Amino acid sequence: MPIYEYQCTRCKHQLEVIQKMSDAPLTECPECHQGTLQKLVSASGFQLKGSGWYVTDYSAKGKSSGKKEDTSSNTETTSTKSSNDTEGSS
Repeated sequence: MPIYEYQCTRCKHQLEVIQKMSDAPLTECPECHQGTLQKLVSASGFQLKGSGWYVTDYSAKGKSSGKKEDTSSNTETTSTKSSNDTEGSS
């Protein structure tokens, strides 16, 4: 759910509220109890809940490490074939 910021135009009180996008905007200030609360335009805020949310989950996975592994496995296969070919010709 998004986090919205509000500010009262009368007393300048600011608050953050977690609301559904479908919820109606708040209008009453919790400090002065007037209907002068306005939603502020700010950077979007969100909360990640649950397990598995790490910064490294989606950062450049396997780009350089995957190529190194493929190269080493091809080298091993080639060296095994050449040693088998040498034994067969003797």
